[in-house]
Amino acid sequence: MLNTPPAPSPALAAAPAGHPVGVSNDEFRAAMSRLAAGVVLVTAHEPPLDPDDPHAPDGEDVGMTATAFLSVSLDPPLVMVSLREGSRMDDLLDEQPLWAVSVLSESQRHIAGRFAMKGRISDRLLFDDIPYARGGATGALLVRGALATLECRTEQRVPAGDHVLVVGRVLTAEVGSADAGPLAYFRGRYRQLG
Repeated sequence: MLNTPPAPSPALAAAPAGHPVGVSNDEFRAAMSRLAAGVVLVTAHEPPLDPDDPHAPDGEDVGMTATAFLSVSLDPPLVMVSLREGSRMDDLLDEQPLWAVSVLSESQRHIAGRFAMKGRISDRLLFDDIPYARGGATGALLVRGALATLECRTEQRVPAGDHVLVVGRVLTAEVGSADAGPLAYFRGRYRQLG
C-alpha cells in the first residue's frame, strides 16, 4: 500500500507568495520584535589589497551592529552571529576568518546606532571617537568599556535564507570592569534593563 501525502490545508494553499507556511514579512518581523536580544558590535580588519607593496594603504577596520549573536558550545568554545548575505561583513568574513565581538553596555547605545545605519559613511570615520584596543589574536578592534569582548576564528558558515550563520571558535574572552547593565534591543528600539 502506498502512502500518499495529505492534501494541503486551505490556509496553506492561500499563503502569500514566497512564504509557503503562511507568515508575511511584517507578521514575522512583528513577532520577533517581541524577543529581547543583547546588542554587540562585530568587528574585523580588512587586510591591505596588496600586502607585498609597502606603499599600499593599510587595511581597513569594519564594524557592524548585531542582535543575532549567541553562545553555541562550551567545549570547544563556539559562538554564532547571523550576517545578511552579501553584506560587507559577510563578504569580509568569507575571505578571512578572524573577527571580534564587543558586548555593548547600556551607555554604548550611540555605538550600536552608528554601526547599524544604512548607507553610512566609511567605517574608518565611525571608529574615530570610539575608545578601542586592537585584539592581539585577530587584529580586530575591541570597544573599551564593553561588558565583554571575544576574539574569534570562523569554524563554519551556514547559509540560512537571506543570511549566513557564522560559527566562530572563541580564541580570547575578557570581561570588562564596567558595572553597567547590558544594552538590549526590543520592539525595534535599543533599551536598558530595569
